[in-house]
Amino acid sequence: MSEQIQTALAALHNILGDMLLAVYLHGSAVSGRLQPQSDIDLLAITERDLTEDQRDGLLTALLRISGRHPATAGGARCLEVMLFRRSDLARTAYPARAEFIYGEWLRDGFEAGERPMPTRDPEHTLVLAQARQDAIPLFGAGADKLLPEIPQKHVRRAIGDALPALLGGIHGDERNVLLTLARMWRTASTGEFVTKDAAAVWAIPQIQSRDASTLDYARRAYLGELADDWSSRSDATQRLAAYLRDQVIESL
Repeated sequence: MSEQIQTALAALHNILGDMLLAVYLHGSAVSGRLQPQSDIDLLAITERDLTEDQRDGLLTALLRISGRHPATAGGARCLEVMLFRRSDLARTAYPARAEFIYGEWLRDGFEAGERPMPTRDPEHTLVLAQARQDAIPLFGAGADKLLPEIPQKHVRRAIGDALPALLGGIHGDERNVLLTLARMWRTASTGEFVTKDAAAVWAIPQIQSRDASTLDYARRAYLGELADDWSSRSDATQRLAAYLRDQVIESL
């Protein structure tokens, strides 16, 4: 484990104590494809609700431990930390409920005084489904013991329900949105979860050349092979996003 992961794990233990049941590492760090701007993804399971003091204490700790976006070479990586109650996971309700979420896209709000509160979101369902497939325990039982097996009908519904918000946030986040759409297409078509760059490699041969070049640009930027500049690619981005959206919907 990196020092940053160890520090985050220690903070979870210190703040949550014996109500902390498990902590998992998932996402790019587990797939072996940790890219220059990849977050460190942690998922924790708690026995009960967080108190206000625990919620505030964990937020303060993560604001200190997590690197700001965009990450700098050699500096701290951005953290994404999600907490789920065991009772919520046992019910596998849709959409999944998260007890606490930290991510760098939320930092401005947190620094302005917002507090991370419980939320229900289709994205939570997708995170749980993927984590059940690839997460490794840093503390506690294996993922197959505590993380639920998400029904495929919930996965497919979550992909469809997450599309509008994803597309609505494309401006300023072009690379991530296009690669996420490619990954949604892959999952909707095959039922498998893969990394963003692997999804792009799968999708590119199925796309017309001018749009394929845009997706390959996103893939190469994700891998750190070129500068991530979308200022002159607005039309191409919108065209590709619309095409990928249509493929996702058709596959669903």
